[in-house]
Amino acid sequence: MDLRIKGKIALVTASSGGMGRNIAHALAAEGANIALFARSAEKLAEVAAEIERSYGVRALPIVGDMTSTEDTARLASTLEREMGGTDIVILNTARPPNPIRTTIDENDPNRWKEAYDNQLLSVIQVVSAVLPGMTQRGWGRVVAVTSASVKQPMPHHSLSTVFRAGVTAYMKHLANEVGQHGITVNCVAPALIDTSHRNSAAAYSASQTEARKRLTPLGRLGTQEEISSVVTFLASVQAGFINGATVPVEGGMVGSLY
Repeated sequence: MDLRIKGKIALVTASSGGMGRNIAHALAAEGANIALFARSAEKLAEVAAEIERSYGVRALPIVGDMTSTEDTARLASTLEREMGGTDIVILNTARPPNPIRTTIDENDPNRWKEAYDNQLLSVIQVVSAVLPGMTQRGWGRVVAVTSASVKQPMPHHSLSTVFRAGVTAYMKHLANEVGQHGITVNCVAPALIDTSHRNSAAAYSASQTEARKRLTPLGRLGTQEEISSVVTFLASVQAGFINGATVPVEGGMVGSLY
């Protein structure tokens, strides 16, 4: 299927590695030109080179912090100057502080502030900076990567659930306000996605992986390609009548009807 985004400009945040990098690759494979935004200049340059070499599109690395008003303002001005603005915004954010803890043990204000800054404030900062330009152009797609825990809270995930639920509410309000400008706003809520690519404490252990596989009727973890493909579809022309929705990508883990 041709998603009809060839030549569109897609901004992907937190795209120096992991899910953000994979989403950037998926959009580039559809012919979109990519703006990469993250804090690591070296890693961003590597991803940009990968994308340009693999797909023949433009990839612009922009170094900055999603939680910084100054950096997100510079992001918006750079996008306008270098790429004529952006058509698609993918809001990928940092993970909550590690290690994860039970809710009653999440009593450190610094951890709560870090989670708020990285997962909710960061989204608001980027949207506030780039959305005015999108409304002037009269077309756009905004997709936030949240978590299935906003529909079915998972043990030890309160730091993530609280603020990703906030992102979901923010995006719903935004969808109601900017649809008149031809912009759709949606969320993708993943869970049980394979993290074997991570070389960090955030990766699942073998026992955690097996336990997580049993949480879905499919009996396996989801792939990075499966989550990236859903995000990319929501960025497409064909997804133009999906607005204010949260699309779960969790293999049937969530037990509710809605």
